[in-house]
Amino acid sequence: MKKILVTGGTGFIGSHTVVILQQSGYEVIVVDNLSNSTMDVLDNITRITGIRPAFEQFDLVDPIRTADFFKRHPDLSGVIHFAAFKAAGESMSKPLEYYRNNVASLINILEGMRDNGIRDIVFSSSCTVYGQPDQLPVTEDAPLKPAWSPYGSTKQICEEILRFSSLLLSVRVISLRYFNPIGAHESALIGELPLGVPNNLIPFITQTAIGKHECLSVYGDDYDTPDGTAIRDYIHVMDLARAHLVAVERMISGKCTSNMEVFNLGTGEGYTVMEVIRSFERVSGVRLNHKIVSRRPGDVEKVWADTRLANDELGWKAERTLDEMVLSAWNWEKALAHKRQIALPENK
Repeated sequence: MKKILVTGGTGFIGSHTVVILQQSGYEVIVVDNLSNSTMDVLDNITRITGIRPAFEQFDLVDPIRTADFFKRHPDLSGVIHFAAFKAAGESMSKPLEYYRNNVASLINILEGMRDNGIRDIVFSSSCTVYGQPDQLPVTEDAPLKPAWSPYGSTKQICEEILRFSSLLLSVRVISLRYFNPIGAHESALIGELPLGVPNNLIPFITQTAIGKHECLSVYGDDYDTPDGTAIRDYIHVMDLARAHLVAVERMISGKCTSNMEVFNLGTGEGYTVMEVIRSFERVSGVRLNHKIVSRRPGDVEKVWADTRLANDELGWKAERTLDEMVLSAWNWEKALAHKRQIALPENK
């Protein structure tokens, strides 16, 4: 059985990837500091898969703890690195925290891999590396513009570290540039659960609909888009998790064409914020209270993916529609409300 380290494995994308890895026969070790997740995620992964992943709680920014972990696990077949701060808006007010956390943790992981003969790493990158692209849809060959946020900058820096590591340290890298992950597992046992006020659109929509927030703020209606609100390419988290499985298997089977490969992961379609709101209202039957406010610093106007490389080279394609994605997120929010004995909106 192949053993995979999943950093940030109790987080949103990480937990769904742990599920699909375990269901595909991999042994998984999760490392997470629980800064934006909780231990009961492990219980719910176990309920879904029947297997409890091994778990260690520590901060990968700590070089001593990280080195000790890799020394104790030299038999790892590969690493999937999710652990990072991930909110572009928040990074505008906490830039140094983002650089320290996101960059230092990757360096520590690569040193641990180098010192223990572990070669393969799948990196959780982001479409933020493109900034505001000159052409849409954006391809993997698009020039990387100056980042619009410290978060985006950390992803660019990490990709550069990985590029030179692949050239100089014999590390093999697949960098997956996500667009906007949303949704939840069909069981409604795991999903996106940010601690505190969410920075991402979908959890703010569902939390507003359930009554946790009075109103949803829509940041800007004066963009050069059909309805003036920003456009993003939204992808279901289970489609995204499946891409990580495909990437791991590509590495293990020796199918990589170079020591560093980069793939866009999205649906190839862009939706405005208002289109997402209307989709939610359609599938949930809940009228969403929202208001237009000023643009948010660090937000790009519009971006969506050209996914042909991932479709053709990885043999991977996103399958779920926007309505299916949004409905799964709403089912997850309702499951959380039921667990907490919170009354659902009267019209659903």
